[in-house]
Amino acid sequence: MTKKLYVGNLSYRTTEDGLRNLFSGFGTVASVKIISDRDSGNSKGFGFVEMSTDEEAAAAITGTHGKEFEGRALKVNEAMDKPRRSGGPGGNW
Repeated sequence: MTKKLYVGNLSYRTTEDGLRNLFSGFGTVASVKIISDRDSGNSKGFGFVEMSTDEEAAAAITGTHGKEFEGRALKVNEAMDKPRRSGGPGGNW
């Protein structure tokens, strides 16, 4: 089962291929996604990397968190599930 990692403090010029190359040193990278602004298409400075196993994910966190990549110190940790949005017009009662 894959383990999703949050990768923050990315340089705005970081590419998904560059991130894949960095994390592939720690194991098999299942997927990479850099989050971009809906309107401008520019990177928001963070993304997600899925590693193939928990052990590879742990090695990737240890090997990359706080390390400089493309001029920025990366923030890497296990991704949290996105909270579900509730309610609609009118809010929650």
